Amino acid sequence: MESLDLHKISVRDLNHFLHKEAPAKGVKQVEVLNPDGAHNIAAGMDYATTIDIQGHGGYYVGGMNKHADITVHGNVGWGVAENMMSGSVRVKGFASESAGASGHGGTLIIEGDASLRCGISMKGIDIVVGGNVGNFSCFMAQAGRLVVCGDAGDGLGDSLYEAVIYVKGKIKSLGADARVEEMTDADYAAVKELLDRAGFKHDPKEFKRVASAKTLYNWNADANQEY
Repeated sequence: MESLDLHKISVRDLNHFLHKEAPAKGVKQVEVLNPDGAHNIAAGMDYATTIDIQGHGGYYVGGMNKHADITVHGNVGWGVAENMMSGSVRVKGFASESAGASGHGGTLIIEGDASLRCGISMKGIDIVVGGNVGNFSCFMAQAGRLVVCGDAGDGLGDSLYEAVIYVKGKIKSLGADARVEEMTDADYAAVKELLDRAGFKHDPKEFKRVASAKTLYNWNADANQEY
């Protein structure tokens, strides 16, 4: 294991090590000390390694991640795991806005709450939130799954496409074209698999399914439709 201290090196130096030196040396585990809310930690990873960030991260922790398994032992700012392709990011605390934005793959696990626009424009990522999510989560989400073990704010799933949302708690309001649908056996199995992946103990039968009504798929200016 390699241990790097952000009191002694810059984030640029850390990311250079993660991108260039760690793969060359075959490093399988990296510990990041004293992150102190720094931005862009472990961004752009393209190497299968385990990264433990011992403290709070700033914006875009694990952004564009591919292959790496990243754990933040604290809270994170905007855009954690933004545009992630594969691998995993786990946040032991809370996440600020736009968690998992535009994510194409992999798994984002947030053990606490997530703020506004969690999963905005997601394109295949799986997101599991142990607490609540803020307003307009999964706005324009195109593919992937969001599991919310707490409550959801206003405008959940606004302009949703093919992504699916599972919520255990209360939904303050649904966004345009989002609707609650009946859970199927396949949904219960999907929720169980995602909860097991996250390590959360909940009964899948307590969750509701939210998906697109598909009325916005084809816009007709003469049909008195409204966004």
